[in-house]
Amino acid sequence: MNLVVLGSGTSVPHAERSSPAYWLDTSGGSLLLDISPDAAHRMAQEGLDWPSLDAIWVSHFHLDHVGGLAPFLFGTKWAPQTGSRTKPLKIFGPAGTRTWLEAIDNANNYRLFQQPFAIKVVEVVGGAEFEIFDGVSARTFSTPHTQESLAIRIIEDEQSTLVYTSDTGYADALAEFASRADLLLMECSFRRNKPMQTHLELADAMRLAQLAQPKRVVLTHLYPEWDGRDLATEARALWDGETIAAVDGLRLEV
Repeated sequence: MNLVVLGSGTSVPHAERSSPAYWLDTSGGSLLLDISPDAAHRMAQEGLDWPSLDAIWVSHFHLDHVGGLAPFLFGTKWAPQTGSRTKPLKIFGPAGTRTWLEAIDNANNYRLFQQPFAIKVVEVVGGAEFEIFDGVSARTFSTPHTQESLAIRIIEDEQSTLVYTSDTGYADALAEFASRADLLLMECSFRRNKPMQTHLELADAMRLAQLAQPKRVVLTHLYPEWDGRDLATEARALWDGETIAAVDGLRLEV
């Protein structure tokens, strides 16, 4: 698997960090992990094959994570690059994903589902196991963030494993879910003294890393308070494993 960080930031406008979205190339197809309002243009900027995107994962319904879904479908409906596409686009997400999308669709008769290709919406719950592509499977974990929020564990060919927490508060059980992942893509919204329990600060994230012992950690969803800070160095003081600070455009092999 190959990961491209499209957005390492949050909902707060930032000159260098777009809101959350991550492109994952797998042996079975391409998967977008969350689809922020910035995602469509970031895919184009990174030279990714967005007209052939195979699947989208929606972790929860906060707009910085799902706000780009309807605009992306509005774009594919009219883009010349997708006019001859026939393969379906899969959209995986929590219960309510189709209702959420239909509400936007009906707000102005956008006809987002009337595409040259089929759109298949698959809703899952915490603890679900399902196939994304041939040879690429997934499990979910309900995270303490919103009622519907889900982390996802993606396994390619029963070998490589990526875990994406998306937004989450601290939970020991999340470390068990992420245990021994090849790459743990984890939010780290705040440096310290977090103002809410439904996100992680650095000490929380490194505690989860200590318990899960992944091969590598990528910390993302970084609020502006991280600007000018050496996140990786601060992380090493709390966990001796490899920690990478996400930046827009970062590319990694899993």
